[in-house]
Amino acid sequence: MKSFAVFALAAALAPAALAQHETFAVNPDASQIKMTLNTTHEVVNGTFHIQSGWIEFDRSAPKISGSVVVVAGSGKTGNDSRDKKMLKDILRVEQYATVSFEPKTYSGAIAPSGESTIQVSGIFTLLGTPHEITIPITVHIEGTAATAKAHFVVPYVQWGLKNPSFMIWKADNDVAIDLFLDGRIAQ
Repeated sequence: MKSFAVFALAAALAPAALAQHETFAVNPDASQIKMTLNTTHEVVNGTFHIQSGWIEFDRSAPKISGSVVVVAGSGKTGNDSRDKKMLKDILRVEQYATVSFEPKTYSGAIAPSGESTIQVSGIFTLLGTPHEITIPITVHIEGTAATAKAHFVVPYVQWGLKNPSFMIWKADNDVAIDLFLDGRIAQ
């Protein structure tokens, strides 16, 4: 009878013991954000610098938290006058220095090694305003090394930013984002 009680207690506590809270610490210098904006005359490509990032997740439950912060004023498209307008008039970097994403939940499974694809839902904050978004993310884990890649679209005009169109130069109302995060996993 006593051994049954020990077994029952062990079985009841096993899920808690198997919970794996892990943290993905992002290396900002090895990570990048690229944007692509289609216009009537060209495709505008740009990059932004990641300021910081950490993601805490649990493989046994769809629990995820953390933050990826991007320096809004770091945007570069290769055209100084366009960049100045983007930073001052569209991203309003003097008032809003960062853009961030805070994951809240995910669906799918994160494999202990190799590649996994998950859907991450969270809050994307742009111009100080939070927006709910779900982003498909491909995670690759090898030992403690990890990367996360995502391609998604931000409806920036719908979210309150100005469209940079002028005269016959017209820009789309959405911008494509390619995210690459490189870092380490720790328990």
